[in-house]
Amino acid sequence: MVLYQATASAPVNIACIKYWGKRDTKLILPTNSSLSVTLDQDHLRSTTTSRADPSFEKDRLWLNGKEEEIKLGGRLSVCIAEMKALRKEVEKKEGEPKISDYHVHIASYNNFPTAAGLASSASGFAALVSSLAALYKLPVSPSQLSLISRQGSGSACRSLFGGFVAWEMGVKDDGMDSYAVQVAPREHWPDMHALICVVSDDKKGTSSTSGMQRTVETSPLLQHRIKHVVPARLEAIKKAILEKDFDTFAKITMQDSNQFHAVALDTDPPIFYMNDVSRAIIALIVELNRASVDAGGKIKAAYTYDAGPNAVIYAPAENLKEIVNLIVSYFPQTEDFKDPFSIFAAGQEKAGSLALPQGFNPAVAKKFETGAVKTLIHTQVGDGPRTLTSEDDLLGADGLPKSLA
Repeated sequence: MVLYQATASAPVNIACIKYWGKRDTKLILPTNSSLSVTLDQDHLRSTTTSRADPSFEKDRLWLNGKEEEIKLGGRLSVCIAEMKALRKEVEKKEGEPKISDYHVHIASYNNFPTAAGLASSASGFAALVSSLAALYKLPVSPSQLSLISRQGSGSACRSLFGGFVAWEMGVKDDGMDSYAVQVAPREHWPDMHALICVVSDDKKGTSSTSGMQRTVETSPLLQHRIKHVVPARLEAIKKAILEKDFDTFAKITMQDSNQFHAVALDTDPPIFYMNDVSRAIIALIVELNRASVDAGGKIKAAYTYDAGPNAVIYAPAENLKEIVNLIVSYFPQTEDFKDPFSIFAAGQEKAGSLALPQGFNPAVAKKFETGAVKTLIHTQVGDGPRTLTSEDDLLGADGLPKSLA
């Protein structure tokens, strides 16, 4: 008997121009366009295996080994139904097996904490539609797939591409012009690296979904942002990416992060996603940049924060050693820094033990206790979804996950 199964992985993306607010909550249509950097799947990814089989009694999904309910009309069921509808179109051709009527079993695994401020829903839904697209052998583009993944999680549409990606908000009521496009592939600017400072791996207090709708309903600042600020910023950062102009990219990225959190604060009642550790990291990056510019140099790093306390610091690869050393100096780690790019000389240099940059004022932040920043992940700009081999399958011969929680 033929086995109808496929496995795909998809990346995390971290926005530089933030998506915050929906004009249609069912279709997940945003109040503004956004732009993100796709991060390397070798460090952060969601992997998903999908199987269609006539013996399955219903659609089922397991996330990290734990079964999740697929609610009728919910985001998961909508994405699965849309993918089955695309398969039905393929089956109109002669000789195509009629597998769109089979139920599916789906197993998904994130190699990082779910709902901890790292975009797990984005990579998760991108991996889901990529896996089903491979299973169903769909002749569709990443932009077309992004129309479906968007209905699972808005920012998931940006994880359908590698490199630098814009989600165009669109204007149509049916959402058919609200999809992701690639601004530049990772090969255009491979020097873009990122340091993720995991401040908390607990679930956040106010979920993005409920938080952003409260902002839409109550924040006058959001209305100013979407009408007068974002359109110009988006064009300016696209230009900076195409010209590999890190100074401009960094300024816009930090400004947009600041305004997103100002909008959260302008919500009634206010939403606080950052904490004292988050704010101290901002102070360190601001001072690092000031010292560099005052000495006749360039901006060295850009911080950005999504709906949570974790910092993502973008920087050219050559600056990462200095940045990691600075962060570890103020936030001692329980374990040695995992150094995937070998930026510290093995056996000779240790993160946090080197001198601070010339002209840096050490009094801008206090030193925190060990573990205030739980871990550091050094990664880089990465590629889009990958179709994997059967060696990576997460479902066993019985159609159930190989490992359960």
